[in-house]
Parts: sequence; structure tokens; C-alpha cells
Amino acid sequence: MSDPRTTPSIFTRGAVDLSALRTPAPAKPAAPSRPAASGGASAATVPGTLPGLAPETIVDVTEANFESTVLERSLTTPVILDFWADWCGPCKQLSPVLEKLAVEGQGAWVLGKVDVDANPRLAQAFRVQGIPMVLAVIQGQPVEGFNGVLPENQVKQYIDAVLKAAGASTGAAAPEDPRLDAADDALMVGDLDAAEAAYRKILAESPTDAAAEAGLAQVELYRRINGQDAAAVLARADADPTDLEAHRLAADLEVLNGQAAEAYARLVALVKRSSGEDRDAVRKHLLSLFAMAGPDDPAVAAARRALASALF
Repeated sequence: MSDPRTTPSIFTRGAVDLSALRTPAPAKPAAPSRPAASGGASAATVPGTLPGLAPETIVDVTEANFESTVLERSLTTPVILDFWADWCGPCKQLSPVLEKLAVEGQGAWVLGKVDVDANPRLAQAFRVQGIPMVLAVIQGQPVEGFNGVLPENQVKQYIDAVLKAAGASTGAAAPEDPRLDAADDALMVGDLDAAEAAYRKILAESPTDAAAEAGLAQVELYRRINGQDAAAVLARADADPTDLEAHRLAADLEVLNGQAAEAYARLVALVKRSSGEDRDAVRKHLLSLFAMAGPDDPAVAAARRALASALF
């Protein structure tokens, strides 16, 4: 498992040469449908959009339309690119999250879907080495993003940071908290010590601050998984249902891989098998994962009911 402190800041401008893409490539056959969003949404009548959305909220980006849909659009609105392929399982986990957040963003940013198989020049230009891969384009310039599947809470943080970098409003109802901004920035660049200190300071002053609680939970998760071999951890958990440490780490890895519901179910089952201090430790671990997702997450609501049943 890679150390999150090696992750570059999303505000670091990449040295990606986009000039060659200003000239449209020859037209290609239509790409296959992108991964469907949760709930089985049907194809929209306007290509590249979800039902009921303005055409520019979610777009299918191709080599032929890249200049107009990404470069030109990014001069006024940030464009977040989702590089995916039809055969990519993790892409099918991340894409619905991005599309849901694009709907909620109401045009504050544009989600551009890039099928790497149908658009190899784009994948090459952005140095795509693994998918899913997400990055942003602001004012015609690429901004660092992330690879792999992240929990929705962390994807929201990335989007908010992109909007902040673009000088756009995040749409948050509450006024910005500079203390939280500093803590989030430290977490985003992988400075876990600074992030932890900042979140703890906020919680000391405002014990019910949900955002600070979520941030601290993310710091603790990164510390737990640092240096862990994911395959070895999952093998240990599969081999021994009584290995609490392995199952707790496996749940952490599942959350980071976009499998939060599976992680919650794993820990609820562990609560049922445990007793005393072990049971309480597993319960607290599960609550920390809930904090990362937020109270409105339907998976959290279902898992809370299951936890209550397991406890009582």
C-alpha cells in the first residue's frame, strides 16, 4: 500500500502537453456506453448527459471534440476528467459517484468522460498509466488528480479543492472555515501530522464539527494502512474469522476501494463474533468509517441499523 504522503498536491500543475490535441483527430466509431450510474439510469436523449441535465454538465470527451468540450469550456468552468474503460471494474464503482456529484454540482463544474480505448491520444497526452484516473483542467491547464477508487467524501474534497483553485464557489451553505481549509489542504498533500493536529484543534474548540471528525477519521485510516500489503491483509482475513486486526484493516481497504457497504458488513459481522473490549474496539472502528462517509449516506444508514441489531 503506497504512503499517502507521496501523493502530489492537486494544485501542482502538470507538465502535460495539450497543444497537439487542439487539432481534432479523425473521427472514430462511437464509443461504447460509459459505466451506468447507480439505479440503472437509462441513456439520455442528449449524448453525454444524464436525464434532465443540461448538456454540458456531463459530457463524453473524444479526441475530436476535446478542444471545445475541455479546453474552451475550462476557461470559464472547471472540467474534471474521468478516464475509464468498459472492461474496468473499479471504473464502474467510481463513475456513478462522479456522476452523482456532477448532478449535485448544478453546473459549477463539468464532468468529462474519457474512454481510453476509444481515445488513445488523450490517454497518452495525460500520461494515463492506470484507470480509473481523475484529473481536472482549469483555464486550459491540467491539475493533478488521483488514481483508483476513493470514498465519496474524499471525492467531494477533491472537487471542492478544484473549485477553490478555479476561484469558484463550492456551493456550501455554511461560510468557509479557514481552520478547516488548512487541515484539508494538509491532508490533501499527505502531511498527516499537520492534518491531525489541525483537525484535533478544531474538535477541541468545536466538538461537534462533523467535517473535522471526518477528516480526523481519514488521517487515522491512512495511518493504519500505511505499509500494509492489501493482498496479504485480505488473505489473512479470509483465512481466519477471528483475526480482528486483519478484518479491521480489510474493512479500511474496502472503503478505499469504493466497497464501503462490504466494509460495514464485515465489521458488523465481526461485532457479532466478538465480546468485551474487542467488540467495543470493532464498534468504534466502524463508527470512524461512518464519520468519513457522512450521516446522509444510505449505506451508513443501513449499516447503523445492522449494528444496532448486532449490539442489542
